[in-house]
Amino acid sequence: MKKMLFLNLFSILLFIALAAPALAHFGMLIPSDSMVMQQDPRTVKVEASFSHPFERVGMTLEKPKVLGVFVNGEKTSLLNQLSETKIMDQKSWSLDFPVKRPGVYQFFMEPQPYWEPAEDCFIIHYTKTFVGAFGDEEGWDEEIGLRTEIIPLTRPIGLYAGNNFQGIVKLDGKAVPFAEVEVEFYNREGSADTPSEYMITQVVKADANGVFTYTPPKAGWWGFAALNTAPEKMTFEGTEKDVELGAVLWVEFVSWKTK
Repeated sequence: MKKMLFLNLFSILLFIALAAPALAHFGMLIPSDSMVMQQDPRTVKVEASFSHPFERVGMTLEKPKVLGVFVNGEKTSLLNQLSETKIMDQKSWSLDFPVKRPGVYQFFMEPQPYWEPAEDCFIIHYTKTFVGAFGDEEGWDEEIGLRTEIIPLTRPIGLYAGNNFQGIVKLDGKAVPFAEVEVEFYNREGSADTPSEYMITQVVKADANGVFTYTPPKAGWWGFAALNTAPEKMTFEGTEKDVELGAVLWVEFVSWKTK
């Protein structure tokens, strides 16, 4: 009888674990300001982390393999400017970037591969975000050339909550038809709540041309993560494992204000 009760309890717990929606991972690059104007501070703090952003559950981010800025068609490495910090109680990184001239600054990161035992795979999230400076908007749709990347079709700066946002998912330079894109709100202050776990991570699917559309309902930072499996494997403890390649883009949406 005890054995039967144990097996029943184990089956129930296993069913609950399998039925619950999985927590979504997001590489994160969050600047202190997405729009630098004449009256604003000229230094932007950029924070790099790895987390479940809505639940505010952090994970360790080792020093990235690549972290830089792309502006006016040129890439500049910022690795030597990184300082170790803690975000969501986990090892993370930050830097202070002086904005000296007008432009659209794309900050980008390629992290070290992250082993995720819960998913039995490695995770590499190629992450980027945008900062517009002094009214210049040239180059917001330029590709950096990351292995996997979301190319915005909507200008990714100066957006209101409620604006449609569109992007193209690319992998190895080609659009990904019907790519699945996870969307999540950065619940930085912990004030946002949801009636169901299904509401934590929104999911949209790109069309045959790799184009997806989403309309954020709330002001703040929203992450878009398009996930694909790499054709190659990586070895963990002598066994070959899958590699999840994520194209992650963080965009700020602001509230409508009236006088």
